[in-house]
Amino acid sequence: MPVLYRKQGHTGILTLSRPEARNCWGQDYNDGLLRHLDEATDDDEVRSIILTGDEAGSAFSAGANLRDPNTHNTRSAAAFVKRVGRARNFPSNLLADFPKPVIAAVNGYAIGIGCIITFCCDLVVASDRAEWRLPQVALGILPNYGGATRLARIVGKGLAMRVAMGFPLKADEAHRIGLAQWLAPHAELMAQALAVADHIAGLPPLAVRMVKESMNRGQDIPSIADASLVDAYRFMVLEMSEDKAEAHEAWRERRKPRFRGQ
Repeated sequence: MPVLYRKQGHTGILTLSRPEARNCWGQDYNDGLLRHLDEATDDDEVRSIILTGDEAGSAFSAGANLRDPNTHNTRSAAAFVKRVGRARNFPSNLLADFPKPVIAAVNGYAIGIGCIITFCCDLVVASDRAEWRLPQVALGILPNYGGATRLARIVGKGLAMRVAMGFPLKADEAHRIGLAQWLAPHAELMAQALAVADHIAGLPPLAVRMVKESMNRGQDIPSIADASLVDAYRFMVLEMSEDKAEAHEAWRERRKPRFRGQ
């Protein structure tokens, strides 16, 4: 299958795998992400997901398959309306709406949709070989799935516009401007990503879910006062959780807490 999935401890690892074409994107990636993320949502053992590219492809993902004549080709209004009607299946929504943290382990070129998809992840670990590019404007289109706007929310309008105009973004600069939170030598990329995932696995699962929801939803609330009010309700729910009680008791007893996601 073009999207591979395996579990390692409390971490689900998704691999974009089309190595003969630098892991270029296709509808089968959307279908694979939907299937595996639904599975991981219901799996309480999985506390976070790592998304990476097949090393044999020498890239995270080289973007859309431009050799396919159907790529970037809407043939009718009806076809467009039907496709937009399946917005839940957009890869951007699948990752952003997944209730657990998604860590992008960017192991090489992230181009086009392969670039945008990293903006939809919650945390980014970059190999020193990683490079981001948005070539859509040069192809007469624009970054889809809110790509430029998503990047602007992370790094600001000016830097996002520069990338949207086709200028490449190297790994060290991506780390410096905050797109990537960790920068690792290529050979140590997955070890670093797994270390991040292991840290998350040691946290109370409900609180982890709520903080992702708070950040993602809060960005769409214009008033910080309204965002604060919504967080008060999330806070109240977590106050009633067993894991909150366990965390506070473990702190007082100076021992390691045992979280059950309850």
